[in-house]
Amino acid sequence: MDAALKNRNDKSNGRLNSGDAKADGGDMGTTKKGNGCDWLENASFMKWRVEDVLGVARHHPIPCVFAASLLIFMAVEYTLHMIPPSSPPFDLGFVATRSLHLVLAANPALNNLLAGLNTVFVGMQTGYILWTWVVEGRPRATISALFMFTFRGILGYSTQLPLPEGFLGSGVDFPVGNVSFFLFYSGHVAASVIASLDMRRVKRWELARIFDLLNVLQVVRLLSTRGHYTIDLAVGVGAGILFDSLAGKYLESRKRPTIITITKEALFANPKKPIEGHIWSALNESLKCAEKNVAK
Repeated sequence: MDAALKNRNDKSNGRLNSGDAKADGGDMGTTKKGNGCDWLENASFMKWRVEDVLGVARHHPIPCVFAASLLIFMAVEYTLHMIPPSSPPFDLGFVATRSLHLVLAANPALNNLLAGLNTVFVGMQTGYILWTWVVEGRPRATISALFMFTFRGILGYSTQLPLPEGFLGSGVDFPVGNVSFFLFYSGHVAASVIASLDMRRVKRWELARIFDLLNVLQVVRLLSTRGHYTIDLAVGVGAGILFDSLAGKYLESRKRPTIITITKEALFANPKKPIEGHIWSALNESLKCAEKNVAK
């Protein structure tokens, strides 16, 4: 009987041990699987359904257009014939305004008239941007203009583009007197965008639309006179938006409340004996009020 009990215990122990080994082996296998495949199982695309994929174009049409344009321009870029160093840059804006360029080249008086009107528009931009700060006390447009012109100077000096072929200058164009200027990027366009964005912030919708229209006409004139490349004008629009946003973030950062550290001595000070210094006047008043409430 003792031998039978011993054999039975050995078998039970063997089953338990094998079960433990299987459990350990199973844990090891799970650990190995987790180490190698968790990222795949938790990946976002593993949860995509067919209707999710088909619904992308319906719910996100603009990114889909950008994705298609990416493929198109990749094909254009990799099959493009590069402009040789001896040739002038190719500019699509110059091609589109070729007829206007010929008209202005044949009529210097008309060119001077449009240049003078453009200078007046630049004065309107400058006047409005300064007005918002000096008169209305809103410095955002002025700060963004300072940001914009500072970085324009840095980039314009860093890469000095050649003057476009066929440039039609004017003595009344801003900067007045046919002086040198940076081509990249257009300060005329960027400042107009900054002013227009500020007008929209304060709901001056009609004035903003007028500035946008004048800015479009300014772009057409600058291309027609070969005063800027297309890329200068396009980046000018982006620069106006960018630096207006940065100026807004800068002003928000300056509005954060100042944190005052209250020491133990100040917290438990005697309200009948005021703490020296103007900064603690509010704390003294609070301590006096607390003392009155405790007395009550």
